[in-house]
Amino acid sequence: MKHVNVRRRLGARACSIAGLFGVAAFALLTPACSNNDSNSGDAASQDANIKAAWVEIGDQNQAIARVITSFAGCPLIVVDGNSSRMDQRVGPATIALRTTASSPADSKPSDFPVTVCEAKLPAGAQKVGVASRLLPLPKATPQRIAIIADTGCRLKKSSNAFQSCSDATQWPLAKVAQSVAAMKPDLVLHIGDYQYRENACPGDIAGCQGSPWGYGWDTWDADLFTPAAPLLAAAPWVVVRGNHEECARAGQGWFRFLDTLPYDVERSCDDPSNDGYANYSYPYAVTLGTDAQFIIFDSAKTGSAALKTTDPQFVAYQQQFIKVAALAAKSGVTSIFANHHPILGYAPLTGADPAPGNAALQSVMSSLNSTAYYPPGIQIALHGHVHDFQAIDFSTGHPATIVAGNGGDNLDVNLPDPFPSGDAPAPGATVDAISHTSTYGFMIMERAATGTGWTFKAYTADSKLLTTCGVSGSKLACDKAGFIDPNS
Repeated sequence: MKHVNVRRRLGARACSIAGLFGVAAFALLTPACSNNDSNSGDAASQDANIKAAWVEIGDQNQAIARVITSFAGCPLIVVDGNSSRMDQRVGPATIALRTTASSPADSKPSDFPVTVCEAKLPAGAQKVGVASRLLPLPKATPQRIAIIADTGCRLKKSSNAFQSCSDATQWPLAKVAQSVAAMKPDLVLHIGDYQYRENACPGDIAGCQGSPWGYGWDTWDADLFTPAAPLLAAAPWVVVRGNHEECARAGQGWFRFLDTLPYDVERSCDDPSNDGYANYSYPYAVTLGTDAQFIIFDSAKTGSAALKTTDPQFVAYQQQFIKVAALAAKSGVTSIFANHHPILGYAPLTGADPAPGNAALQSVMSSLNSTAYYPPGIQIALHGHVHDFQAIDFSTGHPATIVAGNGGDNLDVNLPDPFPSGDAPAPGATVDAISHTSTYGFMIMERAATGTGWTFKAYTADSKLLTTCGVSGSKLACDKAGFIDPNS
């Protein structure tokens, strides 16, 4: 049975506070609504109950306001002076222990003692607020877009990887969020992997003592909503799903908090029997004015090995890439493909040449487009997953490829320097130039001053510029080639 959201109106009419906005407007909100709302709206709309509030962009550029609250009901939202109650997306719940990526002994039920509320925002809205918070609104033609990925703090028993979540130098997401927010982006693109605290911190590792773990609200709050609060307040977000948000990991929180589609019990990741449905989503486009678009692709369940054509995963991804081709066929538009796993990037290996791009997705893509892999129209590809920065230009016409998986989780080792000549990320893809480094940071994507193409600037976590890469069509050129030393 499909889950149907039911709006809890608690009163038949919305309240109007025309001519008022900001803190004063919200202070007057409760009296204005008290005659029309049986719950008066005051408790639900109090700041103390609001744990997080942000705006994200979905298919067809639908802006969605989201709120996480400790209150049982949803708060009032004020849009250009008109107040109405937000819809409940999903209420509090503790989900019985399901099969996870860890052993049962190292897993636990997911506890979500919070209500998630949402409201679709009308195009052209000028001022939107919840409680005393003004929410950031999308711009029709964003000029500056922040790009981050792989931002959570790793606690993983199977690889004995326990990051020092309480040390801002070892886990710098809060610093990254503050640095990016200070640059006043018009939009934020997060390319996946938000939540990494899978297992309990051992008693003998000081850096993660007291950290929450598992897949419930407390870990999502610690890994994303609290440290990223300045950036959630700075600009609307476009969200891409990573492998840490697949159903056997943090998928339950992904669908409660971030997925742009209406909440659906069958796509909630609560029941493992539905994972074959919930682990895949159709791509969609977010336009960046009239001349560019992001194409958002869910590769959460992707493995690393090539897939057989009879594999259900092959079939699922093939259908997704057919949709990508249709979206990329839009005339006169720069199509920027955004998915978590690098398709024509590299995975650095200690003491060895780097591993090539993702063979699973390559096997599907080559069935449709041979060694071109991408359909016509894709000019730039953005990824995370590998915990470094890579900017790759090809002499074979493949899309300029940028990896920005250095937002907070444990860094990977550096790619070799000099980079191995002739080491291709996929058959038929020849690298012309590569810039790379392994240091924490983020990227800013800006419209080129000429009005044609885009400029990508890579920064350290504390805003030191590493390199500037210009992209025109599918060609990329950075101002420093090869390894970038952040200490130089």
